[in-house]
Amino acid sequence: MKNDVVPVQIRGILPANSGCALFVGNDEKVFVINVEPQMGQIIGMFLRDAPKERPLTHDLMQSIFKGFSISVERVIITELRNSTYFARLILQQHNEVARKIVEIDARPSDCLALASAQKRPIFVSQTLFDQVEDMSEVLDRINEGGSEPD
Repeated sequence: MKNDVVPVQIRGILPANSGCALFVGNDEKVFVINVEPQMGQIIGMFLRDAPKERPLTHDLMQSIFKGFSISVERVIITELRNSTYFARLILQQHNEVARKIVEIDARPSDCLALASAQKRPIFVSQTLFDQVEDMSEVLDRINEGGSEPD
């Protein structure tokens, strides 16, 4: 599947009416994944390496991963069905005996939070990348201090 994916990054986070808009993409195209407001805040904290008073759920997951020598290898946003994005979390467990890769179905927001926390690569399936609407212009206008076009 690695040849059928496109590398992307989180290019912006914007509060929206029904939650939070995550702008995900690259220099070619940017698209939006809507997440819960709290998930947007959490992902933003991980991207900024912001200190937290107490561990969050994703911090707990990282601690458990570390205890079992597991790391996030990468995340892949795979498809869009009925206005819902799907993703895969690729984990690697490595010890002195063996290396094991596990692929888990997960919400894109959780995948993006863990990838942001561990500074791991984010990919989108080529099929999905071709399908989504390009929101680069909207993100550029927001970054320039303007507002979203009507």
